[in-house]
Amino acid sequence: MPWMIFYQQSAIADKRLQPEHYAAARWDTALGAIVTQCVMAAVLIAAAATLAGNARQPSLDTIGDLSAALTPFLGGTAGRVVFGLGVLGAALVAAIVASLALAWGLGEVAGYRRSLEYHPSKAPWFYAVFSVCVVGGAGAIWAAPDLVSLNVGVQVMNALLLPLVLGLLILLAVRALPPAHRLRGGYLWVAVAVATVTCALGVWGGIAGAIG
Repeated sequence: MPWMIFYQQSAIADKRLQPEHYAAARWDTALGAIVTQCVMAAVLIAAAATLAGNARQPSLDTIGDLSAALTPFLGGTAGRVVFGLGVLGAALVAAIVASLALAWGLGEVAGYRRSLEYHPSKAPWFYAVFSVCVVGGAGAIWAAPDLVSLNVGVQVMNALLLPLVLGLLILLAVRALPPAHRLRGGYLWVAVAVATVTCALGVWGGIAGAIG
């Protein structure tokens, strides 16, 4: 997700990490990426296996349709509870992370205090932007008539924006960082190759999702 790049950068800055912490930060990021992708893959595989076993080919046009198609396999009440907790947990994490990314990013541009270490009274603009983003996002979701189409549209937008964000990030890492910390040599080309493959797959998936 493009906004995750900005969140990661701001989170590192908010922790006040120093160069001697970079190795641990890289391991933390790598392990987090692997775990989250494994969880996502497990959810997709479980959902695909569940839906493939349903001979009626249920409609998946709404969140209610998704719930109705998946929850019977866990039992009525238990299935709804598990599905509801999963959607709620994912939504809360996404809302918090995306809103923090915006509040941190605007703070870097505007220069207001921006850290979770500050009490709201000492960083009012930071918490105000964060709150407005959370409430505004909740309002947009509440007003959206079709959450599935909204989600697909947002993912397509993310896929199309990712090449711009990663390209800018690599350019900054090559030219703007202090010379001792710039990307160079084999590591640079590995980063470029991984970013290129990621962007290509994202754009391809985004276009396919938009057409489908």
